[in-house]
Amino acid sequence: MLVEKNVPLQPLNTFHIVAKAHALVRIRQEDDLRAVIADPLWRTEAKLVLGGGSNMVLTGDVKPLVLKVEIKGMRLVGESSKAFIVEAGGGENWHEFVVWTLKQGYPGLENMALIPGTVGAAPVQNIGAYGVELQDRFDTLDAMDLNTGQVFTLNAAQCAFGYRDSVFKHGGTQSDGAHQSLGLKGRAMILRVRFALPKIWKPVLGYADIEKKMSEQACTTPTALQIFDWVCAIRRAKLPDPAIIGNVGSFFKNPTVSLEQCADIIARDPKVVHYRMDDGTVKLAAGWLIDSCGWKGKTVGQAGVYEKQALVLVNKGAGVDGAGATGGEVMTLARAIQTSVYERFGIRLEIEPVVV
Repeated sequence: MLVEKNVPLQPLNTFHIVAKAHALVRIRQEDDLRAVIADPLWRTEAKLVLGGGSNMVLTGDVKPLVLKVEIKGMRLVGESSKAFIVEAGGGENWHEFVVWTLKQGYPGLENMALIPGTVGAAPVQNIGAYGVELQDRFDTLDAMDLNTGQVFTLNAAQCAFGYRDSVFKHGGTQSDGAHQSLGLKGRAMILRVRFALPKIWKPVLGYADIEKKMSEQACTTPTALQIFDWVCAIRRAKLPDPAIIGNVGSFFKNPTVSLEQCADIIARDPKVVHYRMDDGTVKLAAGWLIDSCGWKGKTVGQAGVYEKQALVLVNKGAGVDGAGATGGEVMTLARAIQTSVYERFGIRLEIEPVVV
């Protein structure tokens, strides 16, 4: 087991924030993690699991032992009459995994193309885009208990997926009134994730950007590969490439309100972007709320609101090779936006990335 000391984390987080890990271990196989857990020096130390660093804001040097997930491998592990079951290691790049599934003839993840991060981090956030969430294609995952070294398997219900949420984002005991579950934040590392990809594939459409592409190309029955290409083009046009401009994608969750709350907002701001949900609530576009408060293009130090999409905060500095924005500047900007939106709309925006 190799423990690296004082490791620069700027290249390992997509916001390119300057910080160091006091100690870091690269986990390339299960035995690497077991060695950490068995080592008397590190067994009881606090630990931070790091995937692609695409959903994290570092506010200083990291004192817990950083476990860098680098477990690889992509394969078909089974199939049923309805689905192909494919598996990927937690350290695989998510977008590269999506590309691999399509090349193998296993469609179903194309709407989530070009989402940054790793496969192991995807269930933590229950990532989603253009009408598809991870939970819609999820089968099971394997994780290791960071205290005991025991490997366990969870199904979708046990992962407690919600909107950009899962059991891995919560610590302690969680309760929904009828059931209780132990939150796994800081308690487990995801090793492998399996997906059930439909044999009878149907395109997931209905989003304005995708419908625009269909109209432009006079295509009413797109293939999975066409949707993949469209989603990549749409995301590249709207969102900054983290390799060029530091960011973590959407910084705030889209808030959900009641019909009455939405009606009140519409009465004051008729142009508010909103979507009716199946449960009768209404989801508001956080980017529209932020833009309406005049934040697009504004900055705090080297942290700024992206000029093309107000939902994205960016590092306006020198990027991965220079100092750029600090975590403090990013969070100062985020809190100012939250205050502004609350004062105008009475809505508290929830931060999406993990703040360390």
